[in-house]
Amino acid sequence: MSQYVLRRLLIAIPSLLGISLVLFIVLALAPGDPFSELATNPNVPPEVAAALRTKFGLDDPIYLRYLHWITAMLQGDWGFSFVSRMNVDTLILQRLPTTLYVIGSAQLLALMIAIPVGVYAATKPYSIFDQIANTLAFIGFSLPTFFTGLLFILLFSITLDWLPFVYTTDIKATGFRWVIEQVRQAIMPVMVLGLFQAASMTRFVRSAMLDVIRLDYVTTARAKGLGQARVIVKHAMRNALIPVVTLVALQMPAVFGGAIVTEQIFRIPGIGSLLISSILSNDTPVVMAVTFVFACLVVLFNLIADVLYGWLDPRISLR
Repeated sequence: MSQYVLRRLLIAIPSLLGISLVLFIVLALAPGDPFSELATNPNVPPEVAAALRTKFGLDDPIYLRYLHWITAMLQGDWGFSFVSRMNVDTLILQRLPTTLYVIGSAQLLALMIAIPVGVYAATKPYSIFDQIANTLAFIGFSLPTFFTGLLFILLFSITLDWLPFVYTTDIKATGFRWVIEQVRQAIMPVMVLGLFQAASMTRFVRSAMLDVIRLDYVTTARAKGLGQARVIVKHAMRNALIPVVTLVALQMPAVFGGAIVTEQIFRIPGIGSLLISSILSNDTPVVMAVTFVFACLVVLFNLIADVLYGWLDPRISLR
């Protein structure tokens, strides 16, 4: 297993280098200058602005700037934010836990809904439950997250006044009350992301289960006298989850994209909102670092999916 993971990590290195090169070139050629504010600020002497541009290598050729950036990244120097006046790695580490907390909770909620609903719908095809589940799933992935987010705010925050619609890290409460407030303010963004993902996953789980329960080994398990629950859970569902793992891994870019929108709606201080604010202010080092972090997380989740294949299906070798 360790050799397999090591090989996958070695394969991921060229992919990440290619992604970083494309991102750097696109951002370098994009209009806008991170020092435009300094250039128009009468309080900053021109020679100071020129010295800063020379220090950060903004006038160097693109290939030299990329080599300097990737070398600094490997040494742990992610650059300096021209807007926030602080190191980029410190800025990201302050916000990354919040994003991972929201995204992780949303994915967990999606799996907790999609797997049991999809499996049960597959065991009762074309029943009333199956039709209701399919209808709700179609509605769920037809509505974008920004629309459902606004609906949740109108219903649960403005009309019912149950939940706060602005996410804050400065909660005054302590102890158990602090935990309650953290959960309350995370309910709506987690539900918006989780229900959107659960809608597509439910359809996928149902389809995978329908393919598996018709196979000969499932029929043989029933012929041996095994109970329906044991046949479904132990024999059918485990193999049906293999394509679901693939779906979850491949959907991670869409999940992060949805998280960016959701963080803007609920004012969540995560790296998604940091990315938007950095783009608007031409803070190129932050934009580059955040997009590269997103790419690393996507590669990591795909690696986890590959490892889970071997656990779900012993026929898949991890050698």
